[in-house]
Amino acid sequence: MIQTLDFFTPIVDDPYDFGRIAAANALSDVYAMGGKALTAMNIVCFPINDMDNSVLRSILQGGLELIHKAGAVMVGGHSVEDPELKYGLSVTGVVHPQKFQTNAGAKPGDLLILTKPLGTGILATALKAGQLDEDVTRRITELMATLNKDAAEAMAEVETNACTDITGFGLLGHCLEMAKASKVGIKIFAEKVPIISETKSFASMGLIPGGSYTNQNFCANHLEISASVDRFFIDIFSDPQTSGGLLISVPKNTAPFLVEKLEERGTPAANIIGEVVAEKPGTIQCC
Repeated sequence: MIQTLDFFTPIVDDPYDFGRIAAANALSDVYAMGGKALTAMNIVCFPINDMDNSVLRSILQGGLELIHKAGAVMVGGHSVEDPELKYGLSVTGVVHPQKFQTNAGAKPGDLLILTKPLGTGILATALKAGQLDEDVTRRITELMATLNKDAAEAMAEVETNACTDITGFGLLGHCLEMAKASKVGIKIFAEKVPIISETKSFASMGLIPGGSYTNQNFCANHLEISASVDRFFIDIFSDPQTSGGLLISVPKNTAPFLVEKLEERGTPAANIIGEVVAEKPGTIQCC
């Protein structure tokens, strides 16, 4: 049995989209463990005196859509009056004991595969600054509202050693957690990492969320950066993601099969972005 919960404040303006994104984000932990979601319960904080009930209805409808897409059932929830709007889910799921994934099983020689491009934190910052057009806003909204269900199902069909989802700690933070838990080193091939196309320009403009700098400081003593890697890559790799993709550590001979299965399912990305090494355990090398 898997039990998890997650909730946060709005990242987009549309309440229905906020509900979808928050639900996808909460369900992601189940998929990162290789599991299947069964039931979900709403977690709601709502300023009842300051917002119309229609906003709450739209949020819950968006969440319910994603719960149904996950093949799960909404069984209730809890709400409180709060001056700051928040929404998310508590999710219960199951996983076969021999298919259970953690971030502690990566082995030297493994390749690392990422299933969604990076950049949602930087682009959400640009959105708040009023600098993101409708097309990009819609694209990142759909990306964040995309379940990791297909990626988890593909992962279950091949041999894998470790998995985590990329969320608030950014790619670097979650790689560091995997490296420490697995007692290995991790190399990231900067040019191979999938990045939402508009992200680089906004990162170059300095539209970096505060959480990115927090993540960089957290990783600083365990991070080696090649001189050939541009600085904006580090800002993007430490960018806090909302409902990011899965980072999967897979044996080298199995990696092509996983990439193929991910592509068959149409996951947002299926990129080999790095490798697991024996030297310098608990560190990350960006090259």
